[in-house]
Amino acid sequence: MVDTASRAGPVVVTHALGRYPVYVEAGVLSRLEALLAEHLGATGAARVAMIADANVLALLQSGRLGRGPWSGAALTFPPGEPSKTREQWARLTDALLEQGYGRDSGIVALGGGVAGDLAGFVAATYMRGLPYVQVPTSLLAMLDASVGGKTGVDTPQGKNLIGAFHPPAAVLADPRALVTLPERDYRGGMAEAVKHGVIADAEYFTWMEREAGALLRRDETALTRLVRRSVEIKADVVSGDEREAGRRAILNAGHTVAHALEQAMAYGLPHGEAVALGLVAESALAETLGVAPAGLGARVAGLLGRLGLPVRLAEPIPADRLVRAMARDKKNREARVQFALPNGLGSMDQGDGWTRQVPEPVILQALESIAAPAR
Repeated sequence: MVDTASRAGPVVVTHALGRYPVYVEAGVLSRLEALLAEHLGATGAARVAMIADANVLALLQSGRLGRGPWSGAALTFPPGEPSKTREQWARLTDALLEQGYGRDSGIVALGGGVAGDLAGFVAATYMRGLPYVQVPTSLLAMLDASVGGKTGVDTPQGKNLIGAFHPPAAVLADPRALVTLPERDYRGGMAEAVKHGVIADAEYFTWMEREAGALLRRDETALTRLVRRSVEIKADVVSGDEREAGRRAILNAGHTVAHALEQAMAYGLPHGEAVALGLVAESALAETLGVAPAGLGARVAGLLGRLGLPVRLAEPIPADRLVRAMARDKKNREARVQFALPNGLGSMDQGDGWTRQVPEPVILQALESIAAPAR
């Protein structure tokens, strides 16, 4: 389980081979080199390479992330989901090979969720596995994507279909880095926090309702609490189910619809906005099935709307196209679409292994809850 005895210290995540700390601390990036020496040095890493989103590395080198420039080796990739591919993975691993990195090396993943997934997959596969440290700089990555050890790349057939479980040696989440985040990206990260409230903590959800204004202003105290509580929730889930054999499936709440939306829109819809829409649709689905009480979807949509996130599509998308995309979701069993559904605020339906098969007509009905307004 999760060690939260000291609220001032890091959250500790356990896994099959050990444990790692998640530092949620304003200003922690100023201690980057010392923490890398502590956590990568302990693994025997003699050389360290940073793999970074090109835009984020430029912010780091200019001092805009609250510390001096990185003086070590760095490899970059173009920002955005289109870089999360096997081609970029091959380019980065080839560069490491050309520069002579061996098994006594370590990786630093700097950037948002794409950086963590891509650099983490490089670390998972290079020389059959290198230690790495996650340094998330987007809200979505800090409170969700950097924790849990999932790494991977996308394919034309869907998101994250090629990948590996590879826990980091440590995660460094500095809320001060979020001042550089574009407004749309910042708000998108809130969707994952709302998801955490829906799946595990009604009190946390209520706190977000109360503190929405402070969160939108990027108040440092509110942000630090937000990131830490989300990390605690996710860490508790993944520590008990590292390989998604059971309860970890609840972290996919909203994501069956979200991934279908992203694929149908050729990844032009930001992930956080897709998750917001997915939470609305899947809450409606849970109500339709009688799994969740009436009114849950309205409350979820209300908080998402207050946080500046979409609760309806801006443009129509054929529902049958979304259902076809869902058919390729990696959670499916026997070619049947699976959903992780809430049965109330802060709790999830255990269903059949924490997911539930849903007939296509019911899915189509639920998708009406996010349909674009008639013009």
